Amino acid sequence: MFLFLSLLVSFMPLGGDTSPISCYNDQGEAVDWFYLYKLPREHHSKSPEKGEMYLIMEKGSEGWTKGKGTVNDTTGALGRTVGQLYSQRKSTDLAYILYNDQSPPDDFGDRWVDNSGSRGGHTKGVVLLDKNQGFWLVHSTPHFPPVRQAGGYYYPSSGAFNGQNFICVTYPLDRFQTIGEQLQINQPNVYDCHVPESLASLVPALAAVCEKRDPSGHVIPRAKTVSNRSVTLTSKEGTEFISFAKGASFDNDLYHSWVAPTLQSDLLVQFWVRSTGVLPSDCSLGWKVLDITLLNPGQTFTFKASQDHSKWAVSSKAAGKGVGGGWVCVGDINRNQAEEKRGGGTVCLRDPVVWKAYRTAALECEGCTGGSGQC
Repeated sequence: MFLFLSLLVSFMPLGGDTSPISCYNDQGEAVDWFYLYKLPREHHSKSPEKGEMYLIMEKGSEGWTKGKGTVNDTTGALGRTVGQLYSQRKSTDLAYILYNDQSPPDDFGDRWVDNSGSRGGHTKGVVLLDKNQGFWLVHSTPHFPPVRQAGGYYYPSSGAFNGQNFICVTYPLDRFQTIGEQLQINQPNVYDCHVPESLASLVPALAAVCEKRDPSGHVIPRAKTVSNRSVTLTSKEGTEFISFAKGASFDNDLYHSWVAPTLQSDLLVQFWVRSTGVLPSDCSLGWKVLDITLLNPGQTFTFKASQDHSKWAVSSKAAGKGVGGGWVCVGDINRNQAEEKRGGGTVCLRDPVVWKAYRTAALECEGCTGGSGQC
C-alpha cells in the first residue's frame, strides 16, 4: 500500500487534483510556458540516460538551464505536466486530446503504430484542460505520450536517441476553442481523447476533433475548413503566441511560403533531414530559409541535424535589426516534399531571451546554393 501511494503521489503536480491544470517546471511550480530541448544521445555514450537529458527554459528565465533528471522522470517538468492526465481522478470536467502521426502501442505492448506515411497531419501534441484552464503541448516525439488507460506517464525509448523539442503553454479556457479550430485544419491522428458534455458546449471545436474521426484516427475536416490560418493565442499570463496551422490542401512549405513572409524574417530551420524529398535552403521570394546542419544548444555538445528530430525555426537576426527578427517557432512538421501535402504547424514567440537561446544553438547552415557554412 505504501508503494502504491508513493507512485501515485509521484505522478501528481503539487496538490494533486487541487492544483490547476497547467504547464509545470522542474520544481513543481505552475508556469505560464516552457520550452524543453531533449538532447540526442552522444554517439560515444553507452548510457541510456544520456538520451533522456534535457534543457529547459521558462518564462522569466535567462536562457537554457540543465533539466532535473531525465524526460522519463515523473518529477521533471515534462513528467509533471503530462502526468496530470494520469493522476487526475475520473472527472466530468476534464478534457484531453492526444494526437501523434506515430502513435504509441495500441495494446500497451511493444508494437508501435506508425501513421507517419499517411495523408493525415504530421502533427504531435497534447491538450489537457478543465473548466478553468489547461495547457497545449506541441512536440516532436514519436509514440508519445501513452494512452490514459496505460495508467501512468513514461517517455518512450523510441524517442530517446535523437533530439526532440517541446513547447508547453498554459491557456485560459476561452483559448481552447481556437486551438480546436487550429487542430481541425491540421487533421491530426487522434489516438486517445475525451471531451465530456460539461465542456463540449464550451469548446465545440475540440469536441469535434475528438469525435469526428475516420477509422485511422485522422480528424475529418469541416466542409469549409480553410487550407491554412494563423491566429494569436494569449497565454494565461498575457504572453502572445502566434499559431500557424496548415492542412493538406495548402500544398506548400510551411516555413518559406508562409511563416517567413508573415513574420517578415529570414529563418534558420531545424527539422528531420533523414527523410526523402528534403527541401533545400530557399532564398527566393525575398526571404532566406536556411536548413540548419550543425547544432549546440545551451553550449552542451555539438551534434549534426541528422541526430535531431526537432522541428523549430529561429530568425537569423534579433528584433530591431531590419523589418522582422527575434522570432522562435516550435512545431511538428518538416521541410520535405511529402509534408507540403500534409497538415502541420508551428507556434511562434517573439522574446529576446528565447530567441538568443535558439539562435546560438544554430552553428552551421546549408547555403542558398548548397554547401554548409556559418549560419
